[in-house]
Amino acid sequence: MTNVQFIRKKNRFHGFIMKGHAGAGNGGEYDMVCAAISGIAYTTLGALDELCEIHTFSEADGAMQMKLPEKLVKANADKAQIILKTMEIGFMQIQRQYPKYISITFKEV
Repeated sequence: MTNVQFIRKKNRFHGFIMKGHAGAGNGGEYDMVCAAISGIAYTTLGALDELCEIHTFSEADGAMQMKLPEKLVKANADKAQIILKTMEIGFMQIQRQYPKYISITFKEV
């Protein structure tokens, strides 16, 4: 299962932590759920990089995390909120369709 935790501060996105593989593929089969989750995650990182100049992420096998920088130009901070909300919406749609393979939680810091 993929576990996604969105981190918020004062009801605004502050980052996310994502761990695990969906495990929807059977014995070497293509894992469509994991591919969908990865596609959304990498598109989010690409948008944050290209549109907001945010490069604060790390990844390792089966894990990815991103934390917004403390100081951002307001326009970039606002765009980052939209991008992260879009990520949340995409993951929620996957969770509705495949609830056994993705868990989404929220943490207020």
